[in-house]
Formats: sequence, structure tokens, C-alpha cells
Amino acid sequence: MRSLQRTPKAVAPLLRDSSLVWLASGIVGVSFGAVSVAGGLPVWVPVLMSLVVYAGSAQFSAVGVLLAGGGPVAAAATGLLLNTRTAAFSLAVAEILGTGRASRFLGAHLVTDETVAFALAQPDPARQRRAFWISGLGLFAVWNIGVLAGALAGSALGDTARYGLDAAFPAVLVALVLPTLRADAAVRRCALLGAALALAATPAVPAGVPVLLALAGLLLHRGPAPGAAA
Repeated sequence: MRSLQRTPKAVAPLLRDSSLVWLASGIVGVSFGAVSVAGGLPVWVPVLMSLVVYAGSAQFSAVGVLLAGGGPVAAAATGLLLNTRTAAFSLAVAEILGTGRASRFLGAHLVTDETVAFALAQPDPARQRRAFWISGLGLFAVWNIGVLAGALAGSALGDTARYGLDAAFPAVLVALVLPTLRADAAVRRCALLGAALALAATPAVPAGVPVLLALAGLLLHRGPAPGAAA
């Protein structure tokens, strides 16, 4: 009985914190749907892509290739390149997803920058698992609802980036990782190197690639010395 009583108290803060990510996701989703349809794609393309691919930066890049006259192969290759970073994310949350085949399959589809950052920011495995599923399922639902709304609205909304609303996503991510950056000097060094590499590469490479290059910051990370206290 006590565990049942504690469950709402444990879930409520996660729902509250996740709602910030969901809001940002919905805004960007509306933008993606509107831009896709305004560019000439039928409504079903961004909607189906969001359900099956479910990767914001990869979707924007793939649609950009299509609207620029590129073929589906080029669009798919671009999306795959930008989404390779999720392989590292999946390794980071592998234990969180559980051992069941169904949970791992569904969890792999829900792996995003935001969901992984939110889950790993939690202090213990049980809370990490709860945070992953709450954040992941909610984010998937809100993203797809936003994309559908934007696609139906078409060119009436235009690109929400004009209003600066695209900054909501990175702002939420920064808020999620700040506690870890404050607590761990080694993580700060990795983050600073990764950020520097990403900023330097941004003018010269396609969108999404700087994020991959930022992973090189992990080279500065050092595990605990042999024999160090746990």
C-alpha cells in the first residue's frame, strides 16, 4: 500500500519536468509539419515519417533534401548519417530499458537526445527507468500531434524559427545537463571540448554533423584510477 501511495509523488516531478521538453517538442513538430507541407509535400509524408523515423534533425534534413530536388535515397542517407549518434545513446540507456524484447524494441524507438539526457540526469536506476519511459512516451505523442497539426495548417503557420521558438529545444537540453556539469569536473572538460568542436565545425558541415563531432570530447574522460574508492 505504501509503494502505491509513493508512486504518484515519484511520478509527479518527472511529469512536471518532462512537460518542458514536450512543449518544446510540440513547437518544433508544428514547424516541421508546416514547413514540409508548405514546401509541396503531401500531408501524409511528414506524418508517416514522424511515426516511423521519429528523429527531429534527421527528419528536417531529409525533407530539406527532398524539397531541394534530391531523391529518396539521398534523403534517407542524410537522415541515417545524422542519426548515427543515437547508437551511443542507446548504449548509455541499455540497462535502463530492461531485458524484455518488447521493451528494448519500443525503447530503442524512443531514444532521443532529450529522453536520454533526462533519464541519465536522475540519481538512481529506478528513477532513471521511470524518467525514460515517461519522457519518451510523452515526447513521442506530443511530437506526432504537433507534426500533424502543423501539416494540416500548412503554410498558414510558416516556420516557427522566425519567432525564435526553435531555441526552446536547446534551452531545455542545457537545463537538463547543468546539474551534471556542475557536479563533475571531468564531464565539464568533455562538454567544453565537444562544444568547441561543434561550434568550429558548424559553418562547414551539414546540420547534425557537429553533434557527432562533439562526441570526440569523450576522449578527455577518464574513469576512476585503479584501486580508487568506489
